[in-house]
Amino acid sequence: MTAKQKILFLCTHNAARSQMAEGIINAWHADRYEAQSAGNEPTEVHSCATEVMAELGIDISSHRAKSLDEFDDLTFDYVVTLCADEQESCPIFPGGKEYLHHAFDDPVPDPGEGTPCASFRRVRDRLREWLGSTFDRD
Repeated sequence: MTAKQKILFLCTHNAARSQMAEGIINAWHADRYEAQSAGNEPTEVHSCATEVMAELGIDISSHRAKSLDEFDDLTFDYVVTLCADEQESCPIFPGGKEYLHHAFDDPVPDPGEGTPCASFRRVRDRLREWLGSTFDRD
């Protein structure tokens, strides 16, 4: 049996994008991958991220925002940054074998949209599509 490849998803606050990516990989691709997530300015997991993931049957309610420091002595097969642009202070982690970046907008609740979690749903769906096409390759 082949060992699972390890993925570290990074974003500034480790509150939404990286948490959702970690949840998707660990729920749907756990046969091949083991995912973690972290940020360089961790805050807390956003309630909308938890809500929209639950809609897919993925429970991230026990997740917590983690600092990069927790992974200092580890190496990962993939280090994936998900920050939208250079204006965000996207984390840098030196312990990766392969580095990937894909820009995803930071979902921000918008009460004017009718549902405050709509932007989280859009980012979740884009993440799901990108992760599937990137990590389903054999």
